[in-house]
Amino acid sequence: METLMGLVLLVVYAGGSWKFWKGFNRTNFEPSSSNRLRLSLLWPVLIFNKPYRRNFNKALKG
Repeated sequence: METLMGLVLLVVYAGGSWKFWKGFNRTNFEPSSSNRLRLSLLWPVLIFNKPYRRNFNKALKG
């Protein structure tokens, strides 16, 4: 059961990162590669920040 939960969390994390990466050009963030990578990988932590959440939603709605 724990393995299944870990796998589900990994899939959700990877899916969120991938969707944000692909829609990054719709956000207001500076379009540098390092910024794109950092913000894509840290989305679970940053999602609690309101401006980031707005940009994250813009990226996902592509």
